Amino acid sequence: MTTQALQPHFRLEQKRRIIGDFPGPKSTALNARRSAVVAKGVASGVPVYVADADGGILHDVDGNSFIDFGSGIAVTSVGASDPAVVGAVKEQAEHFTHTCFMVTPYEGYIAVAEKLAELTPGDFEKRTVLFNSGAEAVENAVKIARMATGRPAVAAFDHAYHGRTNLTMALTAKSLPYKAGPDGTFGPFASEVYRLPMSYPFREENPSITGEEAAQRAISVMEKQIGAESLAAIIIEPVQGEGGFIVPADGFMPTLAAWAKEKGVVFIADEVQSGFCRTGEWFAVNHEGVVPDLITMAKGIAGGMPLSAVTGRADLLDAVHPGGLGGTYGGNPVACAAALAAIDTMTELDLSARARRIEEIVVPRLRALQEQTDIIGEVRGRGAMLAVEFVLPGTREPNPVATKAIAAACLEEGVIILTCGTYGNIIRLLPPLVIGEELLNDGLDVLEKAIRAVK
Repeated sequence: MTTQALQPHFRLEQKRRIIGDFPGPKSTALNARRSAVVAKGVASGVPVYVADADGGILHDVDGNSFIDFGSGIAVTSVGASDPAVVGAVKEQAEHFTHTCFMVTPYEGYIAVAEKLAELTPGDFEKRTVLFNSGAEAVENAVKIARMATGRPAVAAFDHAYHGRTNLTMALTAKSLPYKAGPDGTFGPFASEVYRLPMSYPFREENPSITGEEAAQRAISVMEKQIGAESLAAIIIEPVQGEGGFIVPADGFMPTLAAWAKEKGVVFIADEVQSGFCRTGEWFAVNHEGVVPDLITMAKGIAGGMPLSAVTGRADLLDAVHPGGLGGTYGGNPVACAAALAAIDTMTELDLSARARRIEEIVVPRLRALQEQTDIIGEVRGRGAMLAVEFVLPGTREPNPVATKAIAAACLEEGVIILTCGTYGNIIRLLPPLVIGEELLNDGLDVLEKAIRAVK
């Protein structure tokens, strides 16, 4: 079936509407309740509270309707209330919500593992283990690599983001707010984690450096500072997320993967944010034909339900002894049912093609705007994982002030925009993959107006 033949059906009208100042009275009241009981360390980027969501629209408790260009950070790719996901959740919950797979197992866990073996790259025998969050998946992928290789060290990259647990904070590059704050630190962090230079084409000192050359630069660091005989794994986001939606130069990942294979180092692709059709392929590594040894997944996997996974070579995962992997809620039956339904929706609607169509609409508009303004340094990304990097006029110096102002102006007009980047100067666009083109273009109109208004 073609994407033209199958169209998503929405409960809510797919229209932006702001009916008054916001946050409105109900959101304001909820915020007062929140401040009395919720830790201030949990921050929210938008000051309104959601009452309903569907397709590309969020309704707040005061009756405003916002275009969602965030998807809960790339989670609700099939929409926030996809009928298939909702139906699967209801049906499973009517039977049982939990037994713990490590105690009394159930078919849903196996069915998800079978589906991931089919979808992930590589024609080798695979195994899967399920968890709840992306950070859990990453942490366990490192555990698996260390156990399988008998080596301690792990290499991660500049601008990387891998999570908020102790080990994944060590893997994450950005300090504030993830590893430290104005008054202290979450450390000490896990040891035997090493940092490698990333391929960041827009910010390379040598603009002509190729992906292969940038990879050799990183390999030189590994060989000199770690030694392949001590290195268990290299972990990389094929498109970096929080670090700024950085797409490495062509050839960077294939060169790293080839070196890792030669040296017996486990190559881990962190596809927590980039996976499940987000970049126009099921997984971002597919764009260059890279086959990782292990792949970590979460976010878009289950239509908004908490689920994550590590899938990869059977010999690696089976190197861990029985009882060495797992968790009370890992592979929860309701979340597994949601994942199977979400993957069906992705397949039936061909959401990889829809992501590519979003790129076809967004990128030319923003690059045309780049030619007309002096604060856009680069427009980049793949599929529906797109970014605009803002700079001080006439330079490559980061411009976080403009970035913050643009996001705020969009919100006032009813468009939810996320920011990111090591320097806080990136607007990232992560619309639901089911968003209608009329709604997408309306949101882009608002974004363009906000960018043009920056002085």
